[in-house]
Amino acid sequence: MTTIASSPHELLAALRPSLSLTPDGTLTITDATSMRREGAAIIAWSAAFSADEATVRSAQWLAHSAAAASGIYSASAAPLYAARAAGAYEGISVPAINLRAQVFDMARTALECASSMGGAALIFELARSEQTYTFQRPVDYATSIYAAAIAAGWHGPLFIQGDHYQFVAKKYAADPDAVAAEIARACRLAVDAGYRNIDIDASTLVDLSHPTVAAQQRVNVERSAEAAALIRSIEPSGVQISIGGEIGEVGTNNSTEEELTAYLDGFDAELARLHPGARGLSKVSVQTGTSHGGVPLPGGGVAEVALDFGVLERLGALARARGLAGVVQHGASTLPESLFHRFPEVGTAEVHLATGFQNTLYDHPAFPSELRAEITAWLKANAADEAKPGDSEEQFIYRTRKKALGPFKRQLWEVASKAEILETQRARFHSLFTQLGVTGTRALVTRWVPELPDPLPAAPSELMSAARV
Repeated sequence: MTTIASSPHELLAALRPSLSLTPDGTLTITDATSMRREGAAIIAWSAAFSADEATVRSAQWLAHSAAAASGIYSASAAPLYAARAAGAYEGISVPAINLRAQVFDMARTALECASSMGGAALIFELARSEQTYTFQRPVDYATSIYAAAIAAGWHGPLFIQGDHYQFVAKKYAADPDAVAAEIARACRLAVDAGYRNIDIDASTLVDLSHPTVAAQQRVNVERSAEAAALIRSIEPSGVQISIGGEIGEVGTNNSTEEELTAYLDGFDAELARLHPGARGLSKVSVQTGTSHGGVPLPGGGVAEVALDFGVLERLGALARARGLAGVVQHGASTLPESLFHRFPEVGTAEVHLATGFQNTLYDHPAFPSELRAEITAWLKANAADEAKPGDSEEQFIYRTRKKALGPFKRQLWEVASKAEILETQRARFHSLFTQLGVTGTRALVTRWVPELPDPLPAAPSELMSAARV
């Protein structure tokens, strides 16, 4: 079992074969092989599960610093997407992977898979709602991704994204300014954690009761531009954070050219008013007929979706004409795998993938039956209020089982059959990366994304005290 340190001194002692830390805060990788094989996991597990807060802070700093020492840095996809808007490349739909469980091992597996294909155009993301039920703040998620990159022998840019920084409609109706403040705080925490890509979702505030499309999109435009202006004001020097917008809540009506035009016109004007000269959006999410997580059937399984690729093609062309990389497809991971080659064919800029990986974990034949039963019992006791009228037990479990990922986080990281499950996930990564055009993108990313090492925060005082002993 991987070491979980209980103090900064114990953490440094466990890492002594891999790195050294001087009293002035200089970190050196002394054995890169040891760092990849053991050190990265010690850092990740200590950050995720140590009961000592000083140790957690120390592990978070060590993950970031050891990644930098290994030539790994968090980067914005904005320059890559600007190149796409300018016609420098096509035939690639960047996968944005939401990792809810086994994050260190899943990210390592995905990066190893991408490396074997000569690929680097992939994003790791976490939605605000996922932060809550997976027990992962932005700094927790970034720490796992940094450590995974070290373990995978990665080098160069690493794309980490805040997904669906969403204005919740019911809460907004009760207190708009409080919700806006929540989003602003979330953006600050994301940037502080090293995220260089953030998707703002105020599409929940679109009001179809208004007579014109511009009026329907007005609040979406205003709040999206307000969040974008804040991000531009806090992004690190020399970095242009990639910002995404959204025009139609996933699971509702399909998006139209008129809606996209109204949104972009309004957004550009409002951002220019709030932050003159600021760069705008890199991409926009649209609705094409999918839903987050898929629609569970009474006897198990997920309903087929009539996804409209024509929406992606038409709106993507419009977005690129406006200087964006194109449009983004949400809710894609539960689609049939045979469809994924279509996304790059119609010019989709980015494809978000989440629930399919969760399903592979939970539904894997090697997933322990005892743990499954324990999770089912927990859901019945703790998520009964989320059952929908007429739900079968299978539908209830499917809809709610994501809520168990946080309470069972350590059991899932430690599951004895993890290696077998991860090999199935690896095969899925390979299939998706192949169809989405990730193969060979290392050269493309190297060409367009500048090497801009992260500014490192000051080392925790407790870690420096341990380094002096």
